[in-house]
Amino acid sequence: MVGTGMTREKLEKMAQVARVGGVRRRHKAVRKSHSEVDTKLQQNLKKLGVSPIADIEEVNFVMENGTVMHFAHPRVQASIQSNTYVVTGNPQTKSVAEMVPEMLASMGGNAAELQRIKEMIEKEGEKKAE
Repeated sequence: MVGTGMTREKLEKMAQVARVGGVRRRHKAVRKSHSEVDTKLQQNLKKLGVSPIADIEEVNFVMENGTVMHFAHPRVQASIQSNTYVVTGNPQTKSVAEMVPEMLASMGGNAAELQRIKEMIEKEGEKKAE
């Protein structure tokens, strides 16, 4: 308190006046909402000319590290001219081994051929591990 101009009496007086919970704020902080960011994103997507694609039940992104980002019932938009695809939704991160049976079932077609491709991929993975 030396050199600050504060005395014990001033501090006691301030302590009596001070409110519980802190000082009253005169200016309320303005926070940006997520919807504002979303509208800017939608405006930029509109400039690219994306259009919605209906009837897509799921989207899977297979990553290099062996995980899969799985979107169930996503909102998909595409612009063929600019080679842009937009997938929005809530992703779940799963392992490739967990998702392969689901992917094989959803692809349909010749299951024996798909199973052969799966075995080839597994053999290549084993060779790389050695």
